Amino acid sequence: MPHHNTPALPPTGNLWRTDQLLELGYGSRSIRSLLDSGSLVRLRYGCYLRASVWNAQSRSVRSRQLIYAHAHGTRTTSTGAFVYSHTSAARLHRLYLWNVDDLIHILQPVRPSSERHGKDVRCHTRPFSDHDVTVAGRLRTTSLERTVADCTMMLSYRQALVVMDHALRMGADRSRLQMMADSLDGHRGVRTFRRVLETTDVRSESPGETLTRELILRLKIRPPELQVEVTSRIGSHRLDFAWKEEKVALEFDGRVKYFDYKPTDEVLFEERRREKALTEDGWRFVRVEWKDLFNEADFKNRVLRALAGRSRNAYAPR
Repeated sequence: MPHHNTPALPPTGNLWRTDQLLELGYGSRSIRSLLDSGSLVRLRYGCYLRASVWNAQSRSVRSRQLIYAHAHGTRTTSTGAFVYSHTSAARLHRLYLWNVDDLIHILQPVRPSSERHGKDVRCHTRPFSDHDVTVAGRLRTTSLERTVADCTMMLSYRQALVVMDHALRMGADRSRLQMMADSLDGHRGVRTFRRVLETTDVRSESPGETLTRELILRLKIRPPELQVEVTSRIGSHRLDFAWKEEKVALEFDGRVKYFDYKPTDEVLFEERRREKALTEDGWRFVRVEWKDLFNEADFKNRVLRALAGRSRNAYAPR
């Protein structure tokens, strides 16, 4: 609860630097009072956001908000000396990221000597040209292809695969990415970059589908087809993964975590109706959630059981 003597926030604007609040007549004690009362949130050193805005934001929006706080705090304009790169650029391009921290990554022509960046900032200096720079989310950032290259060379294989699948779906130039990978002999992370280019699949529509596909391959389960069109008495349907011969469908249910929405009752009803119709046609369903991807032995058993045709009723809709 706000204290009785807590000042009100400015009526306009949501993001302020310390000097802006001081200019508006808020002293350091007033700022402290606003923070203590929960009206104001400090996003990073010298940069504050209206708490009601922060509290209403989803996790992915908050991650982008931290980048805007950095830009505001450093008075970054579209002609700054650096560009946002790596996972920060990925966020500005709206690429999917999985299990990645909120550090701010920037790319500069030369490593700064006297300039102090905050603890939340990582500075990179791998050479870049004008061709590697674009504007995304109103900020100067690395191009989609350069962003993907930087991310895949920094992240783990599975994290990198999530980025690559989505970037190619968004229109990243695969031949340009291949040229970049070919030109980076000896660079740290280039093996991951090349491996991801070999195994990427634009048909994976979410991080969960990417990780499910990777797990199936890693567990040496015979690969299914992706995004398979099938028909039933009520129409045509698309399945995330399907082994057509055995009539086994694998569906990944993880929308809430990555798409910031919950399916409506109507959507859930239609899904049940679709599954019932396909089950009548002899299809068996394996439903996978996030937690199932990290219980690999159980995941493998469920899929192999379904493919073998045992426990026929275990995966019928309840």
